[in-house]
Amino acid sequence: MLALIKIFAYIRKEFLIQRSYKFAFFFNFFSVFTSLLTFFFINRLFGSRISSHLEPFGRDYFSYTILAQAFFTYVGTGLGGIAGRLRGEAMTGTLESLLVTPTKMRTLLLSMGLWNFGFASVDLFLYLFFGVFFFKIDISQINLLATFIIFFFTIIAFSSLGLISGSFILVLKRGNPVNWLVSTLSGLLGGVYFPVTVLPKWLQAISAWIPVTYAIKGLELAVYQGASLASLSSDVIKLALFAIILLPLGIYSFGYALRRAKIEGSLVRY
Repeated sequence: MLALIKIFAYIRKEFLIQRSYKFAFFFNFFSVFTSLLTFFFINRLFGSRISSHLEPFGRDYFSYTILAQAFFTYVGTGLGGIAGRLRGEAMTGTLESLLVTPTKMRTLLLSMGLWNFGFASVDLFLYLFFGVFFFKIDISQINLLATFIIFFFTIIAFSSLGLISGSFILVLKRGNPVNWLVSTLSGLLGGVYFPVTVLPKWLQAISAWIPVTYAIKGLELAVYQGASLASLSSDVIKLALFAIILLPLGIYSFGYALRRAKIEGSLVRY
């Protein structure tokens, strides 16, 4: 019960902070819409030229990219969210007081995660709202169970990478190679802006080691084709393996970085 109270208190604190910046919310609203327009006009320009790569998904370039972009923006919160929160707390001088309180670390990380994903849900909703009601994207065939399971394993995998990313912030303060490397490779090679089949074979071999590759492929098929879990079993199993491997690695690296920062007394530095 005490842990729940602390989680609620943290989320309430972040909500009050965000509410004080009203312009930022409306700017975010505008930025999502302009992002949709960008891909809409790109689709009008040359969308038909890569139709062969989109045949398995049964949708045009615009529909494919918007779903992938909305999904990647949401799960990417797990990657950059924790590191961003730690960096923000350090710059405001509250990181040390936050980490040395009697609050268990898992409670604090859960609080950060819930707030980050809750806030990211606004962007996800905006993408879906504009996509469905303004640009008439058809998601009537969606397989909700398969979609949920893909979200679940991808969030675990990216949150685990977020813990590793956060460990670099605790130790290095600035410079986050994990966040840059994963987000760049995921965007370029993971199928966020175009299907992986567009890439040459040697780059496709690299993309096979990126979790979001299987997540986006599975999601596109589950949402647009209503693909079942059985037909997506290969992608789902690979996502689950990424989650199983990365979660303990993330927990260990973050715990190690936190112990080192406490010993060195560097929590107050940024």
